[in-house]
Amino acid sequence: MSESPAQPPKASNPRLRAVLGHEFFAPYQWKRRIALWSGAILVALAAILFAKASDWAYALFQKIVAHGIWIPLIMTPAVFGLLSWATEGRLRAARGSGIPQAIASIHIEDETFRTRMLALPIAASKMVLTLVALAVGASIGREGPTVHVGAGLFYSLGRRFGFSDPKAISRFILAGGAAGIAAAFNTPLAGVVFAIEELAGTFEHRFSGLLLTAVIVGGVVSLGITGNYAYFGTVQTSLPLGHAWLAVLECGLVGGLLGGLFARLILLSRHGPLAAIGRLRERNPVLFAVGCGLALALLGVYSHNDVYGTGYAQARAFVQEAPVTPGHGFGIVKLLANVVSYWAGIPGGIFSPALAVGAGIGHNIAYFLPHAPEAAVVLLGMSAYLSGVTGAPLTSAVIAMELTNNQDMVIPIMAACLLARAAASIFCPTPVYKDFAERLIQDFEQQQAQRAAAEEQYKPSPVSGDVGPTSAYGEPVAPIDLPDEKPEP
Repeated sequence: MSESPAQPPKASNPRLRAVLGHEFFAPYQWKRRIALWSGAILVALAAILFAKASDWAYALFQKIVAHGIWIPLIMTPAVFGLLSWATEGRLRAARGSGIPQAIASIHIEDETFRTRMLALPIAASKMVLTLVALAVGASIGREGPTVHVGAGLFYSLGRRFGFSDPKAISRFILAGGAAGIAAAFNTPLAGVVFAIEELAGTFEHRFSGLLLTAVIVGGVVSLGITGNYAYFGTVQTSLPLGHAWLAVLECGLVGGLLGGLFARLILLSRHGPLAAIGRLRERNPVLFAVGCGLALALLGVYSHNDVYGTGYAQARAFVQEAPVTPGHGFGIVKLLANVVSYWAGIPGGIFSPALAVGAGIGHNIAYFLPHAPEAAVVLLGMSAYLSGVTGAPLTSAVIAMELTNNQDMVIPIMAACLLARAAASIFCPTPVYKDFAERLIQDFEQQQAQRAAAEEQYKPSPVSGDVGPTSAYGEPVAPIDLPDEKPEP
């Protein structure tokens, strides 16, 4: 008679037994917590390093341009073409902001697809190539790439710790994206709201613990290294009731319409006039990128070098009512610079440049509203334009308030953001990140269907034993070389 396996000793106290048996002490839960905490720390460190390196890269560009305003006319197109060539093939997922790739990876529970979108080589190349683009003056931001890097780090850690369930990995990706946006802007609340409104598209209670923990741990690391700061500094302004509230209406409508127009331009619809530009880019991506780099350099010459980079300095000057060198046309010219930079298909985000465009638009609107505080109008324009671009009014409002450490403008900012989202839908009914993500999902599903059809076509016949289709001479035909996924930039 075989002996029964030894049972682990049990606590004699029933209450102690109940406590130790609680789910909180389960090894699986602690493994998940360690993976989550480790990921949050890594994302915070990566975001801080990326921010410092981005500042250094753009400072290098400014030193180069100081030797001659004509230098970008040669350097920027050449490097844009090189970046387009480098991101063909395996590194194609490194193009663009990276937020659509994170959204698509949350919703597609295919391991191969997720690896292509979020593998560590993709995250590393995303950071390096974005820095290269900033070093030649690209009008891009680092916040979207930070979300992509955060999602990639959490995805890789989740797999390293043995989490193979697709649903569990989706939550890791979501938490990584939230930690990324929070660390990039030092806006913890905006990180949670962004993950719910943009990345997940819905709120589920099982997500909340992961999100909050990732944001809190990452926030503690960020605070410990960089201190408690507001991205644009503290802005002490408010909008009194009365005629000044016309600023809410004007900023909401103008910012929303221009934001929706920008989103429509960078989406390059598959039908309509903009589809021709998209087809041209598909046929000659490197030459197209060179042309975009030349267009950006020409805009730089026209604006006396004001449209390069993230636009952080100009946006901060506008919102702080400091003396600024950009003229009244800065907002529109910066918008065009953002468009050609994104069209090039190079790595880089649109958050920071969108804030700069919105600040410039608010500055213009304030000229026609002398009775309203200029800083308040600039803040409204900034948040409204961001809402129009992203189609995420709640995220835009929270980011604007956290970036300026201002709570007095809560109601006007939220009103302007909601109005801007409605106005933007005229040009872009679907939010830009969601549209790009849906394209990735549709392309993946089409390619899966093609692969299934090809496998069925080349399956050996059970009757004749054929190995697949043959030529007229009875020789087997080579299998179809199906294309890899081609994520939108």
